[in-house]
Formats: sequence, structure tokens, C-alpha cells
Amino acid sequence: MSARLDEMDRKILAELQEDAEQSLDEIARKVGSSKTPVWNRIRRMKEAGVILRQTALLDPEALGLEACFFVLIRTSEHEADWQRKFLQTLRERPEVLEAHRLAGDIDYILKVRVKNARAYDTFYQALISQVKIHNVTALLSMEEIKSVTALPL
Repeated sequence: MSARLDEMDRKILAELQEDAEQSLDEIARKVGSSKTPVWNRIRRMKEAGVILRQTALLDPEALGLEACFFVLIRTSEHEADWQRKFLQTLRERPEVLEAHRLAGDIDYILKVRVKNARAYDTFYQALISQVKIHNVTALLSMEEIKSVTALPL
């Protein structure tokens, strides 16, 4: 269910997505409002679940995590117990930045960030030791062309 947002809400969200460290005064000035109404709107959008949390974006390469792999997983297992164990395993692995269940020939795709190919192999060996997987294909990203966290408003 979509939240009801007006143009002012969208402007505030755009500012928060650009830089959530801005002061309320800065945001209010940029969106053409005053501090208290902006604060009330932000509080309301937090309560409604539109704003989930505020966090810091880190540079993976600055942290030595230079390899990004997209991991395509096919499984012959579709039972609830297998799925529960698989999802729990993914949640416990800090290397897994994203995981999606797909329609089509591939069952799951993971975005995995690691130091290098050897670190990916360590991740892979741990994954297959914990859950039965029919087929795994790992694709190394040679260059990140676009990566944004801001949602289109």
C-alpha cells in the first residue's frame, strides 16, 4: 500500500535522500517551508514507514572490498524448511548486500561484496556447506556504472 504523499513530502524526501545530515532549517529553506512543519512531516513519514531509517553510505573500495559479484542461484529445493535455512544463511552473511527471489530460470540473485576472488570462494564454500544448491553462477562486476540509493519520487 502506498503512502499518501503530497509535493512538499516529496521535496522533503528528496532532500533527505540527497543528504540526511542536513539540519531541519536547511531542509525547510530548500523546500520553502519552516522548521516545525518539516519536522512534523518527517515524523509522520517515519511513523507511516515511508522513512525506514537513516544511515551512512560507505565506500566499499576504501574499505578494501574491491570485488562485487552477482551470484545466480538455481535450486531444486523448494520446501519451506530449505527456504528458511537458505534465507537465514543469507541474513547471517555480511558479504550479501542484496538477495532477491526471481521469476524465471534463476531462483535467486545475490549481490556479494568481498575483498577479492579468494574471499568470494571462501563465501561460496561456506554457502554450499550450509545449504544444498543445484547450480551457482558467479559474475564479477568489472565496473560499477551506476549505483544509487535514492528512490525516484
